[in-house]
Amino acid sequence: MSISLRFCGAARTVTGSCFWLRTPQANFLIDCGLFQGSKTLKQLNYGAFPFASDSIDFVLQTHAHIDHAGLLPKLCKRGFKGPTYMTRGTRDLLTFMLPDSGHIQETDVANLNRRNARRKRQLVDPIYSQKEAEACLQSFRTVEYGVWLEPAPGVRARYWNAGHILGSASIELEIATGQPEQPLLRLLFSGDIGPDHKLFQPDPTAPETLDYVICEATYGARQRPKVTPEERCARLAGEVRQALANNGMLLIPLFAVERTQELLVDLAHLQQTGAIPPVPMFLDSPLAIRITRVFQQHSPELQDLDIRPSLMTNPNLHLCETVDQSKAIDRLSRGAIILSASGMCDAGRIRHHLKRWLWSEKATVLLVGYQAHGTLGRLLADGATTVTIQGEVIKVTAKVRQLDVYSGHADRGELLNWIKRRHPIRRALFLVHGDDPEIKSLREGTIADGMSEAAVVTPTLDDEFDLVSNARIISAKPTPPRIDTALIGQSDWHNELAQFTFDLRDRLEQAADERSRRIVMRRLRRALDDNDRL
Repeated sequence: MSISLRFCGAARTVTGSCFWLRTPQANFLIDCGLFQGSKTLKQLNYGAFPFASDSIDFVLQTHAHIDHAGLLPKLCKRGFKGPTYMTRGTRDLLTFMLPDSGHIQETDVANLNRRNARRKRQLVDPIYSQKEAEACLQSFRTVEYGVWLEPAPGVRARYWNAGHILGSASIELEIATGQPEQPLLRLLFSGDIGPDHKLFQPDPTAPETLDYVICEATYGARQRPKVTPEERCARLAGEVRQALANNGMLLIPLFAVERTQELLVDLAHLQQTGAIPPVPMFLDSPLAIRITRVFQQHSPELQDLDIRPSLMTNPNLHLCETVDQSKAIDRLSRGAIILSASGMCDAGRIRHHLKRWLWSEKATVLLVGYQAHGTLGRLLADGATTVTIQGEVIKVTAKVRQLDVYSGHADRGELLNWIKRRHPIRRALFLVHGDDPEIKSLREGTIADGMSEAAVVTPTLDDEFDLVSNARIISAKPTPPRIDTALIGQSDWHNELAQFTFDLRDRLEQAADERSRRIVMRRLRRALDDNDRL
């Protein structure tokens, strides 16, 4: 009997979580997420799945983040008819997040097609529309933490609270093997694991004594200093006061789920106690506003809300749901906090505010979450002096700051402790959902903790393993491969071209005279001609 596991996403990269299991009884997925980052990586969202969508019997969903759930509408669009199982919190979040994702894709593609039409380039279609995302919601079925579910004969699943965001789960599986010497295989998919003592969420929990564990490694190389709630608020207060000094403007790119709500709670608390000035705060994200209302509805399930103000009762908070309300913020010239999606600056209204303020020395951009390779947020975090937003070149003279006390992911030490608590892991530990340095560091840590090198596996995209025969790899990757694996988790030629264009413009502007500029241009043309002759 064969039971196979293919890594269709989140392999040597952080996004696109999707794991395909095939058993004699069922054909199913754990997650179906959107790839984010470089244009090369995002192109995978438009291509074919490495499986037939109509062959998938069901999906087990770990949580609502788009890099774990953002391709569910595409799966349904391509023929999937089965149920998608998730917690109630995940369902309530995705009810808003997936239609919003479809709307963003329609809007972005419409803008791209206007540029393509002017350049006589081929028009493109969105991955899915808002209407198709809404139709996908009909497949959702809710489950309770700790209660066994049998989605197919010979397959049982149980959800454990992962402590990451509202509704997040690690998923335990028991799969019948048909072999008398070991009738069941026990697997655990971590999903995203929250840090210890996270605002709103309990510490993550999961079972032990497993055959296989598939564990995230987002911060597998990073050890964060432990901070108390008071220290977290103090660090935020320091950043805010510094940004607002001399009538400055503070822009905070937001992740709509959890990070928004954490910041709203802490900012309201700091204003209420006088730790930061009572300046106006603008929550400029219709999705973040809707998600915050979902959090209000789930407040009995969330920790810490009893010691903080209500999420939306701060008198200085202004909700911007309409386009006109968003545009009105542009008239501000000083002394305000703008919170806007998206958290990696790759979509949404934050790009308009960055376009408005990045050139200004009065502005501060405060990054409060993970920034994937190739995103605008990552470019800013890495110190880019010039960026392109909506086709316009922008000089970065605003201050760019990072605050890593709101992470929703466990750090290296917490991940190692989580893995140790799952022991014994009898067959293999797969490390996923991380870039190469994070996966390498976490692998070294698990080996130092006593696991054998052969038992710690770091799959690449579309690697497939036979789980009955002790994780023997199956050579069955798509031909040709969906992507050059060397490009995964890296900036691509689009990023390099943009940086080269900025550097060239700077060099030409700094040249002594017109003759010097012409010499630079002639050398570039000669290099291009030489390359054509190779």
